[in-house]
Amino acid sequence: MSDGIITTDILRRDERGAVAAVTVDRTATLNVVNGAMCRDLAVAFDGLASDDDLRVVVLRGAGDRALIGGVDVAEMAACDPAAARAFITDLHLACDAVRRFPVPVIARMRGYCLGGGLEIAAACDFRIAASDACMGMPEVQVGVPSVIEAALLPELIGWGRTRRLVFTGELIDAAKALAWGLVEEVVEPDALDQAMDDACDAIVAAGPAAIRAQKALVAKWRELPLDAAIEAGIDMFEAAFETGEPQRYMRRFLDRARYG
Repeated sequence: MSDGIITTDILRRDERGAVAAVTVDRTATLNVVNGAMCRDLAVAFDGLASDDDLRVVVLRGAGDRALIGGVDVAEMAACDPAAARAFITDLHLACDAVRRFPVPVIARMRGYCLGGGLEIAAACDFRIAASDACMGMPEVQVGVPSVIEAALLPELIGWGRTRRLVFTGELIDAAKALAWGLVEEVVEPDALDQAMDDACDAIVAAGPAAIRAQKALVAKWRELPLDAAIEAGIDMFEAAFETGEPQRYMRRFLDRARYG
């Protein structure tokens, strides 16, 4: 039985589509996730994926002390090898549900985001942090390596900085995370929600089919050789015109340009 919960909320829904939030809520322990919460997080994202009106999801932590402060060390300490495999697989499946979600997922980072929590944040499409955010990969300090979606870190911050984080377990502040490329924006804590709203609004204003196609294409860019990724983009560009969305959005753009 988990003493934490994963909640999903539709923040708004109008003619342009919907914006949802997924909240990790275990405030007594800095929103540290256990195995049950990892499974619930995957279920939450899988459930939202069927909402065709959805345009963007915000991943956030309850309270103002952490997004996800890591994974439950007490639960891990009780693992035998088989249980350890099951535990880390549940965490991977949660990350994977975020990474493969059909529309953009933005991490709202306030306070601590450590270990498995940072892997979940890395699985998001981008990250907006408050200036009080603190990040790190301290797994080696409790006797295990950083694994699974820690493999996403080199493309964000480079190999040297990844090695530094996972070998030392050191924590870095939001300013350094921004300089390294681990987060895309840093704002003061009282401006964090507005920054999230601005990012969501920009996505909602775009063509919904285009956003879903772009999310799928970005995944192909990561997985395919360059020539194949370019060909995939040509295919998607052609397919976009079969939906009628480019014609509508381009006409609207031209009308605004003409009439001001």
